[in-house]
Amino acid sequence: MRSDLRTNDELRPVRITPGYIKHANGSALIEEGDTRVICTATVEDKVPAFLKGTGRGWLTGEYAMLPASTQLRKARESSRGKVEGRTHEIQRLIGRSLRSIINLDGIGERTIWIDCDVIQADGGTRTASITGGFVALVYCIKTMIEKGMIEKSPIIGQLAAVSAGIYDGQAVLDLSYEEDSKAKVDMNLVMTDKNEFTEIQGTGEEDTFTLEELQQILTLGKAGIQKLLEIQKEALGNLINLVGN
Repeated sequence: MRSDLRTNDELRPVRITPGYIKHANGSALIEEGDTRVICTATVEDKVPAFLKGTGRGWLTGEYAMLPASTQLRKARESSRGKVEGRTHEIQRLIGRSLRSIINLDGIGERTIWIDCDVIQADGGTRTASITGGFVALVYCIKTMIEKGMIEKSPIIGQLAAVSAGIYDGQAVLDLSYEEDSKAKVDMNLVMTDKNEFTEIQGTGEEDTFTLEELQQILTLGKAGIQKLLEIQKEALGNLINLVGN
């Protein structure tokens, strides 16, 4: 039985609050169960060196966990003098995922920064960052259009992410920290509104898994992401019209 009595195909309660940060070009607070992440999107009028002179823009992600986001204080990476490998991995995942649904030629030589700050962690922080980051990105594009920086939305699709795995011998959706720490298999799935996967990250935690179990996880993940896409639409309201132009 799951630790919080959810059914195997049930998401934790999800709430997305847009416009959470005043000075960002776009922002959202996403809450999934006890996991909470502040996602912001900020435009910078420059691009990495390899894109200078191309007319093409860039989107990248940064990710961090506040010291009190976990039960035991998590030291700031700045105080250690280096970014952890896990953080690098998550930042690349956020950037790759959101770049897959935006036409970077459509933003000019600018960089959109998607910053995801975990203020409370209970599993699924990287997937929540992607789901909330998408909402922040749409609001950022709205701001860019209003300011005359671009004429139309370069967003070509909708995107969300969720975790799933094998826990207590069964395929389950949206793992909490307690479940994730005991799971036989842990996967992170990123998918578009066209039911196309952007990324599948999965590993057996000191164990193996079968093709049948993988298919069960993918089926649960697909259904969970479809629900998250609907929650995103509710948070975006009429701004969903900026997607797919």
